Amino acid sequence: MAYRAVHRYARISARKVRPLADLVRGKFADEALEMLRYQPNRGARMLEKVIKSAVGSAQDIDQNSGRSYGAEELVVVDARIDGGPIMKRFRPMSRGQAFTILKRSSHISVELKRLEEL
Repeated sequence: MAYRAVHRYARISARKVRPLADLVRGKFADEALEMLRYQPNRGARMLEKVIKSAVGSAQDIDQNSGRSYGAEELVVVDARIDGGPIMKRFRPMSRGQAFTILKRSSHISVELKRLEEL
């Protein structure tokens, strides 16, 4: 069973978070959280929260079956950073011109699976 968590409309550009997603893809969840904890980027905090949410949902869902899975048993199978909507703002320039400022957003989604299912 796959456990997913998504942070939609994150106010950060997707290209700033994608290298961090590449860093944790394929790692154990506890190892990925440890790696992200020491990254200085703002996107690392956002990705860390999404992974923690997916681990929490894995522990919550499997209490019904009587088995709880910790972060050391879960693997980050998929970490996707997709582009979200773009807010367009304008800044006045010389001679009455306008300069467009693009405030980008992204959708951060993480999928975890148990080690036995791989």
